[in-house]
Amino acid sequence: MDDPHEDRDHEFSEGQGFSDPYDPFDLDPPELDAGPGQVDPVDSHVLTDLLDGEQVVAEQVDPERLLDVGLEYMGINRHEQAADTFERVAHFAEDEGVEQEAWVNKGAAHAELEEYDAAIGAYEEALDIDDESEHAAAAETNLAFALWEFGRAEQALEHAERAVELDPRFGQAWYNRGFFLNERGLHEDAVNAFDNAQRLGFRSADLLEEKAVALEALGEDERAEEVAEQAEELRQEQEQQLVDGDDERLLE
Repeated sequence: MDDPHEDRDHEFSEGQGFSDPYDPFDLDPPELDAGPGQVDPVDSHVLTDLLDGEQVVAEQVDPERLLDVGLEYMGINRHEQAADTFERVAHFAEDEGVEQEAWVNKGAAHAELEEYDAAIGAYEEALDIDDESEHAAAAETNLAFALWEFGRAEQALEHAERAVELDPRFGQAWYNRGFFLNERGLHEDAVNAFDNAQRLGFRSADLLEEKAVALEALGEDERAEEVAEQAEELRQEQEQQLVDGDDERLLE
């Protein structure tokens, strides 16, 4: 096997509320039509740079519907628009849970744009609201990755550990923890973390590749080769699913 630590990529943990695959998004979907006295969440006046409080009345904006719009933007890889939309949600949301989810997803949008400084700030905003809520584990594990990408690797494992403490059944968090343990050379602990992620249903070619790296470092070459083959098979399967999905959309 080649150098296990060269050119390794890391699957980013998506914020709460994301799903895969996404349905194609019509920027003027009928289900998002605004009712009487409400602002259409995809109205250009709502999604401009900074909303003028004199132009849009807060009571006329539905933050949860606007949050859905941001998620749809993520689904079609329009991450700049998504980040702007999530910021609007955070601005207008009166419910702390909705506001926190908006900050987590805003961080995910910035991370997709490789704007890791902005992503870190968004995740920290989310954790400032409530560091033990249902969205806190996602914020912590995503923050760990953003810190690692931003060159603050020494802090990444700390936040990955915190994510697992907050939600021991969060498979993505276990994967992230294993990734950072691998980076520290703690390969046996990394394998245990990857095993936990798999037991919780987290299925990823990246996870299997990282697990192969850890097993090879532990001298378990035969098992490492087997897991690496599984990773390649899964990656090919996922790529074929993407091709099939594209073909189906072309036939519609």
